[in-house]
Amino acid sequence: MAIITLTSDWGYKDYYLASVKGMIYSYLPEVNIVDISHGIKSFDIVEGAFVVKNSYSSFPEGSIHIIGLSTEESISHCHTVVYYDNHYFIGTDNGIFSMIFDHKPQKIFELDVLLDSSVNTFSTRDRFVKAATHLYLGNPIEELGPKKDELVSMMLFEPSADKNGIKGIVSYIDNFENLITNISFELFNKHISGKKFEISFNSYKITSISNSYADVRPGNMVALFASNGMLEIAINRSKAASLLGMKKRSTIIIRLI
Repeated sequence: MAIITLTSDWGYKDYYLASVKGMIYSYLPEVNIVDISHGIKSFDIVEGAFVVKNSYSSFPEGSIHIIGLSTEESISHCHTVVYYDNHYFIGTDNGIFSMIFDHKPQKIFELDVLLDSSVNTFSTRDRFVKAATHLYLGNPIEELGPKKDELVSMMLFEPSADKNGIKGIVSYIDNFENLITNISFELFNKHISGKKFEISFNSYKITSISNSYADVRPGNMVALFASNGMLEIAINRSKAASLLGMKKRSTIIIRLI
């Protein structure tokens, strides 16, 4: 039995989440719905893509992922359903899919699902839920609309590396205010591993990679590779972003010494 997941910037104060879940249950009373996150910053598809990218593969194959972020449709940004890595994704093709996927999906279709109302203000409830129900019931993705050849591409900042080291950025700040960068373990291992280095940001420096937060005393800075394989800067039992004056897209430099 497939799982339907929900990711959005709706929060929990308003009726939006309850309305979408209620509509899903009205079609599929026995379905399992999992909330990935509803705390995404409003309209921040980069943050939403990061959260979905790092969570969807933990779900069983065949899961259906509804993405309720910046869902207004336009000629260039159409509602889209995608089959990728044995998972289904439903959302607006505004660049978010290109940031989730590492390669071209197996199937891409423009969503052509009729609305029950002429008022098109809540696409997630009125269109995406119908598409998810269609897939959940085992119907072909091909029946949801015309085939698309490409997704809208959004270029993210990629880390750069040369003989002197690596330059990257903070790509995400989690609920603990840990700084997750776009520097992967593979890139670090290729250019830095086995050599002396310093990780610098603002006026701060770290000269070693730890295995866990507890490798340093509470209140001290620590660098480690997170569960998603990306370099993370943290302060043990404290808030790195606030205390170190760091934000999303702040520069991180790993310099050979």
